[in-house]
Amino acid sequence: MATAGVIVGMLVAAAAAAAVMMVGIGAAVDVDDVGVHHHSRDIGNSANYTSTAAIDQAKNGGGVSYDGRSVIINGHHRILFSGSIHYPRSTPQMWPSLISKAKEGGLDVIQTYVFWNLHEPQQGQFDFSGRADIVRFIKEIHAQGLYVTLRIGPFIESEWTYGGLPFWLHDVPGIVFRSDNRPFKDHMQKFAAKIVSMMKSENLYASQGGPIILSQIENEYQTIESDFGDKGPAYVRWAAAMAVRLQTGVPWLMCKQEDAPDPVINTCNGYRCGQTFKGPNSPNKPSMWTENWTSFLQVYGNETKKRSAQDIAFHVALFIAKNGSYVNYYMYHGGTNFGRTAAAFVTTSYYDQAPIDEYGLIRQPKWGHLKELHATIKSCSQTLLTGVQQTFSLGQHQKAYVFQGKSKECTAFLVNKNRTHAARVKFQNTSYILPRWSVSILPDCKSVAFNTAKLRVQRNTRSMILSQKLNSTDKWKEYKETIPEFDNTSIRADTLLDHLNMTKDTSDYLWYTFRSSLNTSNARSMLNVHSHGHVLYAYVNGVHQGSAHGSHGNRTFTLEKPVILHKGSNNIALLSATVGFPDSGAFLERKVAGIRKVSIQHNDFTNYLWGYQVGLLGEKLEIYTDNGLNRIQWKKFGSSSRRPLTWYKTSFDAPEGSDPVVLNLGSMGKGQAWVNGQGIGRYWMSFHTPKARPSQTRYHIPRSFLKPTGNLLVLLEEEMGYPTGITVNTVSITKVCHYVSESHASAAQISCPQNQKISQILFASFGTPLGDCKSYTIGNCHSPNSRAIIEKACLGREDCNINLSKHIFGGDPCPGITKSLLVDARCSRH
Repeated sequence: MATAGVIVGMLVAAAAAAAVMMVGIGAAVDVDDVGVHHHSRDIGNSANYTSTAAIDQAKNGGGVSYDGRSVIINGHHRILFSGSIHYPRSTPQMWPSLISKAKEGGLDVIQTYVFWNLHEPQQGQFDFSGRADIVRFIKEIHAQGLYVTLRIGPFIESEWTYGGLPFWLHDVPGIVFRSDNRPFKDHMQKFAAKIVSMMKSENLYASQGGPIILSQIENEYQTIESDFGDKGPAYVRWAAAMAVRLQTGVPWLMCKQEDAPDPVINTCNGYRCGQTFKGPNSPNKPSMWTENWTSFLQVYGNETKKRSAQDIAFHVALFIAKNGSYVNYYMYHGGTNFGRTAAAFVTTSYYDQAPIDEYGLIRQPKWGHLKELHATIKSCSQTLLTGVQQTFSLGQHQKAYVFQGKSKECTAFLVNKNRTHAARVKFQNTSYILPRWSVSILPDCKSVAFNTAKLRVQRNTRSMILSQKLNSTDKWKEYKETIPEFDNTSIRADTLLDHLNMTKDTSDYLWYTFRSSLNTSNARSMLNVHSHGHVLYAYVNGVHQGSAHGSHGNRTFTLEKPVILHKGSNNIALLSATVGFPDSGAFLERKVAGIRKVSIQHNDFTNYLWGYQVGLLGEKLEIYTDNGLNRIQWKKFGSSSRRPLTWYKTSFDAPEGSDPVVLNLGSMGKGQAWVNGQGIGRYWMSFHTPKARPSQTRYHIPRSFLKPTGNLLVLLEEEMGYPTGITVNTVSITKVCHYVSESHASAAQISCPQNQKISQILFASFGTPLGDCKSYTIGNCHSPNSRAIIEKACLGREDCNINLSKHIFGGDPCPGITKSLLVDARCSRH
């Protein structure tokens, strides 16, 4: 096989005396294959990496390149802060506000995956409309003056069903996903080339004047690379070469890929890349962190886990101190897994604990603390990028990272890795107290401008405000899903078939049916069903018998239930339900789900004549839409005995105002919900966490999904939920609290969200208040004028600043003692 010509070269940046990698742009190349006959970290041996035109463009200030220190944009080295915002997890109407808040938070770049199965759900049938309008999303980012990192993948994982791969790939003969496998490489290359071509046609690459400065091929492949033997490294080399040949004009990345071939940059993903990243695999590549996880993966059955603003800031500062130059927050806004897009057992709400929450509201103090960090680092970025770095030990757990510029400018990061105790250190003949587990940043090597452990920004409290109760039984209608019998099924097999292969990701549901004959009447027998996921419901002669389910950590389970069989023929119907498809692991195409073994009273029915039905009748008729609503006969709510697998419908009016809207589905069991035909996701209230509560009760309805009145709500309830307990709520920031010490700042700022004013001071104390913004009380030292002073300065205003001065509060309540100010205020609409 002939080796394809891959143009690779190195430019020397005279100022830094380091190699600079450049990429030329041209027409997309249709590569059949790329043979590799050289070192794994170099995908070519030509001395000419880029075109003369591209080199001239770079010299004249255009284009993107990199060297061992950082990405270079328009001829300038840059320290870049980035945030992940995924276009399909929000709506086009939300995009401008999300991007604006990211920019205000000090970000330079928005990072997004490209969702292959969203864009090509059926082979050759593409969709780039609505939430899938990636071009519109990127143009909005560009309009607001930010850059883009485009993670094409096309495998993305991302807690997205099937890792973003379209399920039709599963049926391609001979395919092995993410391996040196011809069928997979052909389809992967075709899609990657299509995306690149689309971006080029819209002039969206930085080399064309657009915002895309970086692209990524593959995603965290090294975690499974060894599973494929020799075909793993070969695939890495092929993917890198294929990507470079697409000539985007910007550098390519591979995250968590230590063997990323030149010129592709290997990057870090994780919580602690300042500690764990081994660094670039070449001195000519910059140190980049493509996923700094701002929260934790949320799955049904698990508690919500949180990561503090201080911990995130600590690791970012440490990474920058160690010559890192690009940090991306994953996620900066997580959003919503609408419809059936979430991966197995993943909640509909995605990274709600990010700096911008699921609904698009700023989450404090995370957003503000990181904003201050970004501003501090940018204030000394020139010294960081051009200075010489030195490190000094300041103690057993303390270290100084010092950057010295040519003109004697100096910046220092003083790090204390002791998790339990603060430390007093001496740096350049000056004494500093370093809080536990913190980094102090001294832009001039003298004054501490920022410490990662000291919060100087306010906290806010998010509240759910009741808008409408849907408790009128007269307004609800119901439709009981038909339980199929063996004789009514059209798909037959003499064995148990795989759930995933049968549904093809078109439905969560697959019916397994068979007939069992009995010579005696009303015999009590034990039904035993072993399943590989994720949920199972058993029916005998149309009557629900019981259910069972797995979990994110253990997807196999067994249902054991005593059942009564009639004399003669009995219809057994088993409903297997998935909660998203798997999204990770080697050989994803081999993943299975559904029933694996069935027995009744020791009689094995595994290899037996089975009838199958893909999906539910209500799904097929699309009764959750206006057009499909009248295809069945809806009955009065409660007109017959309640049973699982029932559809419910009602209508509601949109709440007034512009606050985000949510459904509180806490009274339901498990199922799916639609508003005006739009799937707002899966719900699962009955799967409780260890603290005996649902993982998620509130489900986002974007304002763009709603009409002013008469919004259609349809729910498919798989269990025994009570729809009359559902409420429509709005979400808003109702309280803000600031707790700041004289040792941290000279003033406190109280700020309500846009279009809200400070309406009440709930607590105010200048002195030594006890507690924090969650729970507080007046301490031994307290200025009695505190509340009056704050009320005068703040009531009726959107924001106010209060100096931490004894003169402001009419005197010093406790001379010689460091004082703090704690203010808790309520925000209300104008």
